[in-house]
Amino acid sequence: MNDTSAQFDIITIGDSTVDTSIKIHDASVQCNFNNENCKICLSFGDKIPVDAIGHSVAGNAANVVVGCAKLGLTSAIYTNLGGDSTAQLIKNAFDEAGVSSDYISEQKDKESNLSVIINFQNERTAMVYHQKWQYRLPVLADSSFVYYTSVSESFTESNIVNDVCNYLDKSNAKLVYGPGTYQLKADVKKYPRLLEKTEVFIINLEEAKKILGVDVAQEIAPKELLNKIHLLGPKNVVITDGEEGSYFTDGSVFLRLGILPVNVYEKTGAGDAYSSAFVSALCLGHDMKEAMVWGALNSASCIQKLGPQNGLLTLQELERNRKIASDLVASEF
Repeated sequence: MNDTSAQFDIITIGDSTVDTSIKIHDASVQCNFNNENCKICLSFGDKIPVDAIGHSVAGNAANVVVGCAKLGLTSAIYTNLGGDSTAQLIKNAFDEAGVSSDYISEQKDKESNLSVIINFQNERTAMVYHQKWQYRLPVLADSSFVYYTSVSESFTESNIVNDVCNYLDKSNAKLVYGPGTYQLKADVKKYPRLLEKTEVFIINLEEAKKILGVDVAQEIAPKELLNKIHLLGPKNVVITDGEEGSYFTDGSVFLRLGILPVNVYEKTGAGDAYSSAFVSALCLGHDMKEAMVWGALNSASCIQKLGPQNGLLTLQELERNRKIASDLVASEF
């Protein structure tokens, strides 16, 4: 599916950050009587022992572009950075991964994004600082795919959505759209032009419910969710659902894929790992069924390591894992 005449296989668009991930055991979880609205509780004013700590470049766009680069795709990112040492850390990480920095915008008067990720009982709680960037898409080279994802709330004050749509009109790029927190909050349905240009729309189950105005606790069949999201305009829809696996539809075919049973260290970046391998599979000429498998393999590797990028697979590693998991196949439902 890749355009061999394009300069890049993929360009991602979205915010980057540096995550400080800490793994703890001295905490508790308190939920209401329905085992919902759970909260992590720490001793107030105390010193909490940390079992492990790590620092990594992160953010949905950064995780996806690094994942694609590791799988052999020629990759670039449009992202905004401040004029601080964090920005240099992020740029260095992209250079090491082989990601082009041609489209990085540096706003020297601002600070770069930062996050602290608390990992407890194999779940993560994120404390995030999102800078209000001034988004303006630069002139991009031709690319086979564009992955548009998490940006700050200030995106509604910019023309970034129109910029992306105009780029798609002028190029042969296929759009993969994985909306982030503020895009979901702003309501993706308010941008029908973008949805109609979306080749693949990737979200998790909770996000799908939010988009459709369904209570997160409400039980709803995956096929119904897929159908309703598809009717919004995307050509193909992928919904991931943690331990339940992932689902796909193009409006006529419905596919389901399970997961690989692995020991979970922490889940940060699992969705981005899935997305990067899914897009890479399509770019390298595989069909949707195989793309789902690639996504599952990369996600399974990611959650065995601390941080969103440490467990990402190279193409050689993924192909080896694919042979081992030869019975992992998406099936119609």
